[in-house]
Amino acid sequence: MEGNFNSHLGKKLRMRRLALGLTQTKVAQAINVTFQQIQKYEKGTNGISSLRIMQLANFLKVSVLYFFDDFPSYSGESIERQKSEGDNLNYSFLAKLFANLSEQQKESILQVLKNTRNLEKTG
Repeated sequence: MEGNFNSHLGKKLRMRRLALGLTQTKVAQAINVTFQQIQKYEKGTNGISSLRIMQLANFLKVSVLYFFDDFPSYSGESIERQKSEGDNLNYSFLAKLFANLSEQQKESILQVLKNTRNLEKTG
């Protein structure tokens, strides 16, 4: 189970890092470890201490619970309560990302959303 959990944490870390467009080096510098250590975290080779989880959550702008979310044997009731907070962070991330796109990219995304909306209406 420990190996599965380390692997789960690593996948969550990698997914968030890539979503933010960060390198392993950048994340490593932020929490004062080597990029090799981030590699080991992401592969699940090394476990992540509670202090490092807090540092990573802070730097990656997610709740600490983000790392535990979706783990099969975790049944924390507080996750549902805090999902709305995480959703707000995701919207903030998306808004920032959208703001950095070119006008053409923004128009393309808006067109896809409009098309999706039309599909929902027609069934």
